[in-house]
Amino acid sequence: MWSYIFKRSVYALPILIGVNFFTFALFFMINSPDQMAQAQLGVKHISPEAVHEWKKARGYDVPLFLNEEKSGFGKVTETIFYEKSVRLFIFDFGKTDEGRVILDEIKKRMWPSLAVALPVFMVGLAVSIFVSLIIVMFRASLFEFSVMVLCVAMFSISSMFYIIGGQFLFGKLWSLVPVSGFIADISAIKFLILPIIIGVISGFGGGVRVYRIIFLEEANKDYIRTARAKGVSESAILFGHLFPNGLIPILTGIVVVIPALFLGSLVTESFFGIPGLGSFTIDGIRAQDFSIVRSMVFLSSVLYILGLLLTDISYTIADPRVRLT
Repeated sequence: MWSYIFKRSVYALPILIGVNFFTFALFFMINSPDQMAQAQLGVKHISPEAVHEWKKARGYDVPLFLNEEKSGFGKVTETIFYEKSVRLFIFDFGKTDEGRVILDEIKKRMWPSLAVALPVFMVGLAVSIFVSLIIVMFRASLFEFSVMVLCVAMFSISSMFYIIGGQFLFGKLWSLVPVSGFIADISAIKFLILPIIIGVISGFGGGVRVYRIIFLEEANKDYIRTARAKGVSESAILFGHLFPNGLIPILTGIVVVIPALFLGSLVTESFFGIPGLGSFTIDGIRAQDFSIVRSMVFLSSVLYILGLLLTDISYTIADPRVRLT
């Protein structure tokens, strides 16, 4: 097991290097340090001295990849690529263009993101799986047809519609909950109720459709027919046999999403004014702050690879056949 985890971790290193390099290259193909300085200073006739001072204060006054003015390792280490990208591998995210420590921002903002994403994930997963099992129990019936039509309709509607409609109905028209905002204490619950409900509803249609297919495939296997032939009740078959075996393929989608919960949702946090990592990323893109963008891209890559690794490990735990292989 440990040798397998080690090999998978080693395989992830080239992926992270590639993501890091291409993020750096794409960003500076679009924006040079001089263009970044002019955009931040916001002055039409800006002096070269002001541009140089802006770049020097933020570490952009050195060459991108190779510093010919230095000797030895200084040719490589005293460059923008080393300072802004290579140091990410030791999780040194540096500072934003405004001078804030990015690691401190991540530690502070991950909790609001988790406060929204974790309940949406857990409640949405439980509701979708439960409804999918009920559909399988009443398969080939009017109930299944009606629920599937509803799911297709919900899946076809953009999440933006649910957000705007929910804010209008529950926030503005009925004044049940705040439309947006966040407070970092127990009173934050009133700000989280609406985005959590909307998150569960917007993901309901797609989740039920996927899990229904998985459980229907399990329902047609021989061991289910054998249990039914032995006189086992339908509820016992559903929750005692079909449900545990159906969870094995579901683990692929579940475990890989768990690390991404730390990053929050870009759309939800922006619309509801939640100061999480999603809104932090949006702010970095709007401000053309490369420090924020490359840090969040690198962090999301690490978390996604970690999710894939956890998926493989969960397979070995849930399915004995994988362990034997």
